[in-house]
Amino acid sequence: METAGRSPEQYMPALKAAGIKVIHKCTSVRHSLKAERIGCDAVSVDGFECGGHPGEDDIPNMILLPRAAEELKIPFVASGGMADGRSLVAALSLGAAGMNMGTRFIATKEAPVHQNVKNALVAATELDTRLIMRALRNTERVLKNANVDRLLEIELEKGAKLTIDDIHDQVAGVYPKIMLDGQMDAGAWSCGMVAGLIRDIPSCKELIDRIMGEAETIIRSRLMGFLDGAGATRKVA
Repeated sequence: METAGRSPEQYMPALKAAGIKVIHKCTSVRHSLKAERIGCDAVSVDGFECGGHPGEDDIPNMILLPRAAEELKIPFVASGGMADGRSLVAALSLGAAGMNMGTRFIATKEAPVHQNVKNALVAATELDTRLIMRALRNTERVLKNANVDRLLEIELEKGAKLTIDDIHDQVAGVYPKIMLDGQMDAGAWSCGMVAGLIRDIPSCKELIDRIMGEAETIIRSRLMGFLDGAGATRKVA
């Protein structure tokens, strides 16, 4: 079971008694260490690039993942910005046991969302996400659209006086309209910067097979080649 948001500590005895493995989503090293202390079996470490709620520290994965590797004793997976074989190899090299994909899996044939959502992800670039609700310390990364533009205008107008009621229409109850009905301007919906790496809508099997093939090619042709080259250099020296 993956848990997120509030600490799952109060539920851990029941989950453990049922033999359930718990992985908790964290956006910082300190929260990851707390998850480890309360008995979580693994952690999903989410960098600032991720869609949804990236926390308030704004630490990207190139820093967050190796810091987690330095501190944690339990396994962790990399989340945020993960899309392909390059992501997987990078995550492994930074200390993660694997990677977690959210936005990338939405743009697959099996994802139970409207085709408009999938098409929007293919069309988007890494420049097309926005951060909302920062003043409320509930930061969320979303894909830009007309309603998100309006939300940001309201946030600018209200400043430190912003309340959730001011942006209620842009964030509350909008997911069915977007994900099921395909109304792409209905409100704010979570999307990672990884949208800039999404260029097609494969099946899940096609995507996973591609990722594993890319990762193997990178390891064999680039990383092993680097080691072979370093060895040859040492011999010459």
